[in-house]
Formats: sequence, structure tokens, C-alpha cells
Amino acid sequence: MAAAVQDLFPGVQVTIGPAIEKGFYYDFDYKRPFTPEDLEKIEKRMEELIKEDHPFIRKEVSREEAITRFKEMGEHYKVELIEELPEGETISLYESGPFVDLCRGPHITSTGKIGAVKLLSVAGAYWRGDERNPMLQRIYGISFPSKEELDEYLNFLEEAKRRDHRRLGRELDLFSIRDEVGPGFVIYHPKGALVRTLLENYEKEEHLKRGYDIVIGPMLLKAGLWEQSGHMDHYREFMYFTEVDDEIYGIKPMNCISHILIYKSRIRSYRDLPIRYFELGTVHRHEKSGVLHGLLRARAFTQDDAHIFCTPDQLQDEIVGVMEFIDEVMGVFGFSYEVEISTRPEKSIGSDEIWDKATNALKDALEKLGMPYDICEGEGAFYGPKIDVKLTDAIGRKWQCGTVQCDFALPERFDVTYVDSDGERKRPVMIHRVILGSIDRFLGVLIEHYAGAFPTWLAPIQARIMPITDAQAEYAKSVLEKMKAAGIRADADLRNEKLNLKIREAQVEKVPYMCIVGKREMEAGTLSLRSRKEGDLGVFSVGDVVGRILEEIESKK
Repeated sequence: MAAAVQDLFPGVQVTIGPAIEKGFYYDFDYKRPFTPEDLEKIEKRMEELIKEDHPFIRKEVSREEAITRFKEMGEHYKVELIEELPEGETISLYESGPFVDLCRGPHITSTGKIGAVKLLSVAGAYWRGDERNPMLQRIYGISFPSKEELDEYLNFLEEAKRRDHRRLGRELDLFSIRDEVGPGFVIYHPKGALVRTLLENYEKEEHLKRGYDIVIGPMLLKAGLWEQSGHMDHYREFMYFTEVDDEIYGIKPMNCISHILIYKSRIRSYRDLPIRYFELGTVHRHEKSGVLHGLLRARAFTQDDAHIFCTPDQLQDEIVGVMEFIDEVMGVFGFSYEVEISTRPEKSIGSDEIWDKATNALKDALEKLGMPYDICEGEGAFYGPKIDVKLTDAIGRKWQCGTVQCDFALPERFDVTYVDSDGERKRPVMIHRVILGSIDRFLGVLIEHYAGAFPTWLAPIQARIMPITDAQAEYAKSVLEKMKAAGIRADADLRNEKLNLKIREAQVEKVPYMCIVGKREMEAGTLSLRSRKEGDLGVFSVGDVVGRILEEIESKK
């Protein structure tokens, strides 16, 4: 691709072009934006280069030779990369026809080995990911061994586009993100706020059943607490600050400090443990504008956050309990999932000993449950290792949601203790965990998973009554009142419009059940029932329809 771009756009500078999970990209510095028509030309030239079957030739050169060569080519980005390489590191170049690039390799033997290719999009990207650097143009592409596999993937992308939660959020009137408010801040409209509230109420019920206490912490905490926790040293770039009465406060990016302070509000005995605090806590994080993405990556969001304080002997059972909780919840939404353990990052707090203890506790819990896991080296939180739960949606995409973090460090920093059976003060272990993660993000995942067609228990409107003519309007109103009295979220379409239009609009709005009433239904006290998924179901008594819908709500179908 880079060779094709250089051929077609003289003066372009090539920067970095890695393979990624879903294909590849290359960043370019060029005097004007690339257009969709440009991508078509580049793709055509790529296909020509594939047919020409240029070999990939590796050459190892000295640092001086590499710098001289790229300076002569006017490629100052490559020169910068070379100058930052450690002394003594082998520098390799690859040549393919007239094109030369700095690359470690390895490569396939020639361009002719490449199968089907497709350029997908172009986007802006700062050089080295730093917004103080020049804005480059990133061209994304994908390659498959065969055209059939490429077509299958392109169909997948179309399906993903159809399910995009931002588009569905607008169409279903769930939420909006407005420029005048600011990027990354979500406004929930009535239907979206209702669905979110249903998720939150479900979470509260499930946590109370499992022995959690619901708590609420403030949005602002003094900067000294964030210094004590380590956030000022390790998380400051993601935090917002404000000044109150000449004192600096941090807007919370996490809920853990308030929960620690609640624990420390009185002396705790080993008999009190484990203590489990749960909060639907809204947090703010200063995410870079380039990574913001609807509900999936926002600057303000609410976590189903909990912190468990337990003795070291209770640690494994508590982790097992959290993972069983996650497993049950994933089953409710129909998600399969996989787990991975993330270990100590370079920027972290605490001794190697406590990190080893925490990491082993996570491994032991998963092994006790018989859950296979992968290891992600260096991807843990700055205060402890974690288990990440990655669910798989209806079209095979993976999303990271639930997390379990094992923390010996913060109890040490905040001098958190309990009185043990021997009368001595000892440190509890602190488990940070979320089940769904960000409620906002999880809602975005659900919108895409269900393509906006929420199951009956989550649907903003569960049933809509549709009279065929005005003569059945009063009967429709009486049915509506019965449904509302039974706890069903229902409405009635009493407009003087054709029935087909009413049905079509209800389908677009993803209403699970449409209850049609004509003269015969009114006289018999029945409803002609239509399902969003199955179409016409037949004629039923009002009581049977109410019972059917209530059963779906109760079973969370």
C-alpha cells in the first residue's frame, strides 16, 4: 500500500505501518486529504503491484547508512525512528521494486503471494499518538488469502455498520452527543434513560441478593487523597481538577477512595469481613478526543463498581464468587465470554511480593472454577493485577466489560486494617470489581448485539395497541390500562392512519409486541397479536397476552 501511495502521490512521506488485529494501516503525511476516489486508485495500483510479483528483499545496514539513505529520500519521519533505535540494534530495510522501507520483518517472499485486498477507510492520526505532533492520514486496509474470505469479511462490516449504536441511538431516540455540550458527554433521552435505569435496577437487585451494601461517594475529593492513592503520579493525565475555596479537588475517575473511607469510618473486626460495597458511581476521565466513540468510549460514564474487603484466607472464595456472578449475568444477556489475567505494568506501586500474591490469587480462583485464561503481560492496573472478561456479541466481536482487580497496595497506602482473632491489627485485601463495567459502554454493546431490538424485559415500549378504526379506540384504551396496571410498558397508536403504516413504524421502533384490535376483537374481548420476531401469532384473550408478556419479563427473555 505504501508503495502504491508513493507512486501515485509524489512528495508524500510514509511513517509507520503495522499489522493490527483487523488488517493493517499506514500513516502518511501529505499536503491534502485523501478522498474515497484516491483510495480506489491506490487499491487499483496495489493490485497491479501484486500481479507484477515484486520480491521482498531484506538488507541489514548501519545506522549511518540508514539515516543517510532516508534523508536523501526526504523521509524525515523514518530518520527520527532510526535515531531513537538503541545503539547496536540491527537495522533492516526491505525493498520491493523501487520502494524501500524501514522494517524488522519478516515478510512473505513477494507481492504475488498476497491474496485479496481492500482499503477500508482513511482517518486522522497524530504522529506518535501525540496531539502536539503533526496530524497524519491513516489508511486502513484488510487482506485475505481469497476473495471469498474478503467478501465474507466485508459482509460482516456491513452488518456491523447496520448495528452501529450511534446510528441506532439516533433512530430509536435513545441518546445524543452534542457539540455544544462537548465530546464524550452523553445526553440520555427518555427511552435510553429508561433502558439504562432497567439495567441499573437489575444490578441493584442482584448485588443486594449477594450481600453487597449500596453506598454513594461524592464526585469531588481533595487532591491530597488522590496523591495518597497514587492516582496523581500514575493517572493524572486522565483526571479533571477544579478549585474550591482555594483548594484543589480531583473529579473522581474511580470510586475506590470513597469506599476505603467508608470502611475506615470505624474499627473493623475479622468477624465483619468480607465487606462488600457497591456503587453505581459516575466517573469522569480525560480521554483523548481521537479515541472517543459514542457510548463505547466516553469522558463521563457510570460504573457498576464494587470493592470487597476480605482477609487473605477469604480472597480466593471472593474472587470465585465474583466470577460466578459475572457468569450468571452474561448468561442473562446471552453472551459467551473468555478471560485473561493482566500482570504488573511498568508504571505501578507496591512490592513484587504483594504483586505475586495478588496474581496467584487470581490464577488459583480461575483454576478452581476450571476457567481457561490467557496472560497479558504488563497490562494490569497500576495498583494490582486483574482479570478481564471479554464477551462475544451476536456477530462475533469481542468486548471487554467485567474486571476483577486484586489489590494489596491501596490498603497499605491508606492504612486499612481489621482486628484479627488474636487481637492484632492486620491488613485486609481489597478487590476492585465491575460486572458489566461501564453501564454506558455495556448499553452500547447491547444496542449493537441486539441491533436495537431489545429483549422484552429491556424494551422501552413492550407492547403497542393498534385499533384499525376510530370505532375501536375506547376498547384499545381499556386494554392499555389493563396492561399498565399489570406493569407492562405499553402505549396505543390511536392515529387515524392505515394499519400497515402503524405496524411498519412499530417494527422500525423495535416494539416486541403489536396488539391489533378490530371490530371482531372488540366484540370478543380479544387481541390479534403480532410479534416483532415471528409476525402474526393469532388471536388471544387480553389475559393471555398479558400473561405471555409478563412471563417474558420475569424470565428476562
